[in-house]
Amino acid sequence: MRFVLATFKSPAARQRKSKMSVRKRTWTTPKGEEKSAWVVDYNDQQGKRRHKTFTKKKEADQFSATATVEVREGVHVADSASVTVEKAGQFWIRSGEAAGLERSSINQRKSHLEHHIVPMIGQVLLSKLNVPAVRDFEDRMRKEGRSPAMVKKVLTSLGSILADAGERGLAMRNPVRDIRGSRKGRDGRQEKRQKRRLEVGVDIPTPAEIKTFLAALDDHWRPLLVTAVFTGMRSSELRGLRWQDVDLKRGEINVSQRADEFKKIGPTKSEAGFRTIPVPPPVINALKSHRLKQTNKTELVFANPDGEPRSHTNIVNKGLIPTMIRASVVVEVGKYEDGAQILKAKYTGMHALRHFYASWLINRKEDGGLGLPVKMVQERMGHSSIVITMDTYGHLFPRTDDGTELAQAANILLN
Repeated sequence: MRFVLATFKSPAARQRKSKMSVRKRTWTTPKGEEKSAWVVDYNDQQGKRRHKTFTKKKEADQFSATATVEVREGVHVADSASVTVEKAGQFWIRSGEAAGLERSSINQRKSHLEHHIVPMIGQVLLSKLNVPAVRDFEDRMRKEGRSPAMVKKVLTSLGSILADAGERGLAMRNPVRDIRGSRKGRDGRQEKRQKRRLEVGVDIPTPAEIKTFLAALDDHWRPLLVTAVFTGMRSSELRGLRWQDVDLKRGEINVSQRADEFKKIGPTKSEAGFRTIPVPPPVINALKSHRLKQTNKTELVFANPDGEPRSHTNIVNKGLIPTMIRASVVVEVGKYEDGAQILKAKYTGMHALRHFYASWLINRKEDGGLGLPVKMVQERMGHSSIVITMDTYGHLFPRTDDGTELAQAANILLN
């Protein structure tokens, strides 16, 4: 029988093994010149021996102190084991493609990487990308004219790149997440102060404006735009709507898919997007008439002449905006030299009709009834959370705290 003697190293011995050393190295070049440098030798958290060379002892000492903490916390990545931000970004794009992200999302990733991230920090190693470096990147974007919204989006993309790199073992820290964590309270309060509420007559068409808008519709665009007004469906949902999802007898539309900007059919924006919307007679009548006139045999309700989904731009530029102008739902944007007004459509996006539908659900009083409760509004709009509904439209719900109750309470206390 054989016995194997196991040897155990004491904590002190392990500490000595992992302890970093800073030493001076001197050598002579082939030309006879004396050279010197400072070398930091250490073991990383996996026990692999590493070394890094510096020209000054101060730099070597600073690295030694930082690396000692990182190794102890298990977050150190040696430069030789790291990759550049550009390379990590390429991995991130491939991850999105493998996950089946929509083409528009992949294109946005590529745009952020190509036009913002790579030109400024593309060649920086992930191991050297810390909080000060990200702050400097943020400041440079602002100085070079990026809008606050774009800066925020690009930083989000950079954070996603680092998260993806972390899953691959290429980065142990995410400085973007660290910055966001420290700013969370402050930025949240600032964003809340700056966020403007949607206003009826500014962002949301009034009932009178919608009435004149509907009266100005031509036969070609009436079915689509009437459906948009009285269902609140997103543009992508309208463009992906199939006849099999329209129940003309029951007066219902089942939203089950959408068409993206590249005309690709896919699932709704979220699980909550799958919904059934009851529609009033004007929509049913418009759709019945549209079906009789539709010549191309396609399953799509609002297909273009080739049987494909219409483009969003086509709907806005040839349907929505001309109708707004014919209905005189316009605003003045300037004057010509002769003093004549320069007018443009007051509402230039399909989301304005979606906003109207939400406000109509909240405040409609047909047959002496009240508006719908917030949960039902959420379901009709296809919002993934009731928080989204309240954040967007909460101020439109009728208020009951008109002061009467407080006045009655005060009278009880005083009498």
